[in-house]
Amino acid sequence: MGIFKRPRPEGRAAAPELLRRAGDELVRRRIQALWELMARIHGSDRLVLKAGKLNALQDMRAEDPGRQLVALQRLIHEDPTIDQPPEPDRLPEALDELEEAVADLLARKHLEAQIEQRVAERMQARHEEYLQELRLQVLKEETGPDNAHTLKKLATLEKLDQRRLSRSVAEVLRPRSLSEVVGQERAIEALMARVCSPFPSHVLIYGPPGVGKTTVARLVLEEAKRRPYTPFAEDAPFVEVNGATLRWDPREVTNPLLGSVHDPIYQGARRELADSAVPEPKPGLVTEAHGGVLFIDEIGELDPLLQNKLLKVLEDKRVYFDSAYYDPDDPKVPRYIRKLFEEGAPADFVLIGATTRSPDEINPALRSRCAEVFFDPLTEEQVCQIVMQAAERLGVELDADVPARIGRYIAEGRMATRLLADAYSLVLHRTGGRQPVRIRAEDVTEVAHLSRLSSLSPTRIGPLSEIGRALGLGVSRYVGSVVEIEAVAFPAREPGKGKVRFNETAGTMYRDSVFNVASVVRKVAGIDLSDWDVHVNVVGGGRIDGPSAGAAIFVAVLSAIQGRPVRQDTAMTGEISIQGLIRPVGGVYEKLHGARRAGLKRVLIPADNAAEIGAGLAGVEVVAVATVGDILPHVFAQEEAARGA
Repeated sequence: MGIFKRPRPEGRAAAPELLRRAGDELVRRRIQALWELMARIHGSDRLVLKAGKLNALQDMRAEDPGRQLVALQRLIHEDPTIDQPPEPDRLPEALDELEEAVADLLARKHLEAQIEQRVAERMQARHEEYLQELRLQVLKEETGPDNAHTLKKLATLEKLDQRRLSRSVAEVLRPRSLSEVVGQERAIEALMARVCSPFPSHVLIYGPPGVGKTTVARLVLEEAKRRPYTPFAEDAPFVEVNGATLRWDPREVTNPLLGSVHDPIYQGARRELADSAVPEPKPGLVTEAHGGVLFIDEIGELDPLLQNKLLKVLEDKRVYFDSAYYDPDDPKVPRYIRKLFEEGAPADFVLIGATTRSPDEINPALRSRCAEVFFDPLTEEQVCQIVMQAAERLGVELDADVPARIGRYIAEGRMATRLLADAYSLVLHRTGGRQPVRIRAEDVTEVAHLSRLSSLSPTRIGPLSEIGRALGLGVSRYVGSVVEIEAVAFPAREPGKGKVRFNETAGTMYRDSVFNVASVVRKVAGIDLSDWDVHVNVVGGGRIDGPSAGAAIFVAVLSAIQGRPVRQDTAMTGEISIQGLIRPVGGVYEKLHGARRAGLKRVLIPADNAAEIGAGLAGVEVVAVATVGDILPHVFAQEEAARGA
């Protein structure tokens, strides 16, 4: 070492004696090694500074090994009071102690160096992570949550959005104003009266599919926005959802209609909320419709329990949320979440529900809170008008009999325009896109056959008479139709042992009507059916869900037994009692439309249903009857006229 001087052999008087006893050269080497180790531990400069502080600098540079040992002891033990060198006989022991102490210092220094290295590595790693987080934060602030991968996917989606094959036929042909809606004048007026008001009410719309329920509801809201006395703002929303496809979890994990709570553990709320275990309410469609209209198509298909929950929202005009994870005393809860839990989400809207079900199939509690509006089935003339409007929007020419041909296959406006669009595409394909396009009746027939469509009235009823065949009327999903009932009768082989047969698939109501007719025939005509083998059949095997076929069954059976022809331009509906009375039935208005579509001239209805006769039935004579006796002159009129002549 440059700071130490090797002691000369000549020195003080005690030095030769000391070197002789301890081994001069060995002692010097050990002392020199200790100084080198101390210099390695502290560094040369720091060692000199430390020696100066401990008053060991002079002894450190002395030539006497004893004084150097004193300096080493002061430095190693950090004790400036040490002044006497060890006795010559203890010199090896003192050197051993100093070497042990220096070894401890070296071990401690090595361990400290390792720890410092690890700390430095950890600090460097943490520093790099911190820098990376800072970079990500800067990128997020500048570009948001997107990265190169998500931006690439966004570009792909936007490119796909720009590539469209065509617009929907419904989008092109949908009425754009209430004046363009065909055949629903009464329903539009009723709906306008209930929605375009200072106090709008919830509404249930009944009617067959494809007659414009959704379109009218949307247009009525637009009209209500223009009325200064209604509460609807210009931006009032129209939220549409289908009750048949609206699914929810009874555990309230998800509820798109009313809203749900995303708990931080099971459903994963946003990261900043999940880290602090704060649940997050997600408002549903009822809140989205706040201030406007919530339109639920096929509301009759909505889950019954969800309907009851919806009723609660209609009463409170708010949606309330609950969660076991919500702590009102937690200071980390954001104010908007606290407001949703404590005050609920606003849900003040007008509910318009549409359904093809009958009113008795709808939740009574829901019906009690809603006004009810009925849409009418479309007549052939109205379907023809819709077809001509659609042709004008498409810019095509039609042969004169095309609208009537479409009306023969279709009773819905939506399907009629779709059939016209299919015929348009077929003609366009065959002509190679040559304009103008002209659609012929043969094109419509071809498309109808390709779509496996059949005529709505396969038997166009004429003015002829027929024995044992009477025409009843049925209704399904607000669409009326003609039900053909036929009967044959033979004298029983043995009196009193006759049998009555009927097709069981028609249902229990049909069977009960046949048994009622047996009693009425005996009461009115004095004919005991036990003396006859009678077979009653519903042509086509249709199921009769109600008792309204009783009058037609009575006429068919009586005609078969007495051989009296029944007029085939006359249909009837009504429940027959065992007293011979004609009881009221449902769906009379729709049945009258079905009779008119079939070309019938006269319809017999129960007298109690006479008030239900609506407009738009030109060409059909409606006769109200109260008893079976009132029916006979109208169904056997030709025979009676012949007998009178």
